[in-house]
Amino acid sequence: MKRRPLSVSAVLVLSLSLFILPSLLSAQVTKADYDRAFGLREKLQSLAVDLPERPSFIGTTPRFWYRKTVSGGSAFVLMDAATLEKKPAFDHARLAAALAKAVGEAVEPFKLPFNTITFVDGEKAVEFAARDNRWKCDLSTYDLTKLGPVERGSRDPWSMWVRGPAPEAASANVKTSPDGAREAFIRNYNVWVRTKDKKEEFPLSWDGSEGDYYTYASLAWSPDSKKIAAYRLRRGYHRLVNYVESSPADQLQPKFRQMEYAKPGDALDISVPVLFHVDPKARIDLDNRLFANPYDMSGLAWRKDGRAFTFEYNQRGHQVYRVIEVDGTTGRVRALISEEPKTFFHYSGKKYRYDVDDGREIIWMSERDGWNHLYLYDGLTGQVKNRITEGEWVVRGVERVDAAKREIWIQAGGMNPGIDPYFVHYYKVDFDGTGLAPVTEGNATHNLVFSSDYSYFLDTSSRVDRPTVMELRRTSDLKVLTEVEKTDVSGLVKAGWKAPEVFVAKGRDGKTDIWGVIFRPTRLDPRKKYPVVESIYAGPHGSFVPKTFSPYNGMQSLAELGFIVVQIDGMGTSNRSKSFHDVAWKNIGDAGFPDRILWHKAVAAKYPWYDITRVGIYGTSAGGQNALGALLFHPEFYDAAVSACGCHDNRMDKIWWNEQWMGWPIGPEYASSSNVDNAHRLQGKLLLVLGEMDTNVDPSSTMQVVNALIKAGKMFDLLVIPGGGHGSGGAYGDKKRYDFFVRNLLGLEPPDWNKDEPKK
Repeated sequence: MKRRPLSVSAVLVLSLSLFILPSLLSAQVTKADYDRAFGLREKLQSLAVDLPERPSFIGTTPRFWYRKTVSGGSAFVLMDAATLEKKPAFDHARLAAALAKAVGEAVEPFKLPFNTITFVDGEKAVEFAARDNRWKCDLSTYDLTKLGPVERGSRDPWSMWVRGPAPEAASANVKTSPDGAREAFIRNYNVWVRTKDKKEEFPLSWDGSEGDYYTYASLAWSPDSKKIAAYRLRRGYHRLVNYVESSPADQLQPKFRQMEYAKPGDALDISVPVLFHVDPKARIDLDNRLFANPYDMSGLAWRKDGRAFTFEYNQRGHQVYRVIEVDGTTGRVRALISEEPKTFFHYSGKKYRYDVDDGREIIWMSERDGWNHLYLYDGLTGQVKNRITEGEWVVRGVERVDAAKREIWIQAGGMNPGIDPYFVHYYKVDFDGTGLAPVTEGNATHNLVFSSDYSYFLDTSSRVDRPTVMELRRTSDLKVLTEVEKTDVSGLVKAGWKAPEVFVAKGRDGKTDIWGVIFRPTRLDPRKKYPVVESIYAGPHGSFVPKTFSPYNGMQSLAELGFIVVQIDGMGTSNRSKSFHDVAWKNIGDAGFPDRILWHKAVAAKYPWYDITRVGIYGTSAGGQNALGALLFHPEFYDAAVSACGCHDNRMDKIWWNEQWMGWPIGPEYASSSNVDNAHRLQGKLLLVLGEMDTNVDPSSTMQVVNALIKAGKMFDLLVIPGGGHGSGGAYGDKKRYDFFVRNLLGLEPPDWNKDEPKK
């Protein structure tokens, strides 16, 4: 906890509070205050009118649909980009009535129980999912047809899925050659080939076994049907995480569950590519020196002319990433592209490859000069032909490659001085790096949606403090054809809503801008002082401060109880320079706290009501690790933390996420950042929240923190949600978090929920 000396007057006030005015200690935040806070979402969202959601073009037509807010709910709109005709996508009242009759319950026209639709039958009908079923509505009669239950499409996490040995040959498990004459399949863990009529069959390999086998999924025929590339896979260690579901819904007794879950340091499956010549039944083993220690290998892809096949190699530790080419005749191996940064290659967020003219040129994304940019490679020589983009700004993504025009449409941030560097703008640039030109403009962030033939696009732009506008533009000349929607916030403003404030301060180096947002209570009294609560998520895989307009954010509800709530992107997060990002390398416990604390102090210097003598913090998952880390590593600043489902020790969490930032092999850096190993440092007030069935982060990660805190004699609160998954505990967890900060930062008592709840 912070140590601040008390003045004589402060001691006198404290004494009066304790002995003369005991009634002050019973002051409460009332249930009405909570009702107002929790009711903000429904109240505010209904007051923003004509707020559009992401539009969708219909097939190859120039028509598109979208959903927008209207008085009393939401409506679906249909528009034609060619004629500019705009109308309701369907009769909402008739569809609601038809659905109500079908499901046997009331359905309101502008509160339909679905968010998306699919036009079918030449736009004469729409399909949607509602009440766990798929439905089709004829738009001429409004007759409904039930199409069947919704297919969830997600694997049961408790299926104990294990990448076991390849199955024996089955009729469905064959790969037919491009000429249709032969089939490749796996038998007894080896590659076999047979004629289509099954009159002749023969093995191409003999070395497959239960623990070192060829995989059916990897079988890849060359375009001339004369060669096959395949992976042989040697199994590693397949870790199982064990769970006990204490309170299952379908039985009294607990259930035992298991799930496959690889962790940092685990021995991995190793895939080795092999080349086969079908005639004369020859196997060519490849020199693996360029891909000897894989974390992951991509699929095997043949060039269209059959000269070679390629795959991508991500080396264990994520400091080497290569595009490998294998000559289809000789098996000669070479690296077309090799990224070898001193820290990490962000393969899960900043990898982009586009092969032009059957790989004779390659567009490649790289941070090799310290900023995320595009390069054009000669795919035959493996040499860089030219840079496509450059400068102290970042490419955020590639929207479109037009090989005929040799033109690329990109998303980028940080190009415009004075504008939030996290804002996404769109640009066009030629393959040779010339002709860079903006597609979007203005001080806002943008999202584009194109028609299938790229004749039109919809530009949706906003800021947290500027309502959403959606424009229809013609691609050929970027002309604005019409303003499709402009959000009306007059009702919000009349109700007292104020947009969050964007605030910028310098980071630890004294020169880098750190961006964040501030949410105030709607009834802020500038003469008072308000404790500060920070919402944190410092995962290096992205940036997290909201940038787009929304009439409601969950931080606003907490602020309504008498807090200033903020969110900040400190160093170590993504979408800025490579050096900004590299702060996280083998240092995930840093979480940008030196930048965050300076940001808080800058706000306090500007606003007297911003009280940094009382600071709380909360987060979930990586944010849960960060929230507890605030009390362990920076107790001089942070007083109270709510940490939900935290990945508290990076050795306990999923392999792909943690080895990318903390490196491999496991070193002392893992312990340095561990909340378990540093639990004895705890100062301040702590609430840990845990879902006992969390399939994202091993629940033992939190329980090991609990164990370490108990051993260190530390006091804390623990909330375990029976059957709960990865999250902050749902509505109950939200209420506990609010209560925790009310007690420990406001110094007041929350409502007696047991008394207020109706007795059963």
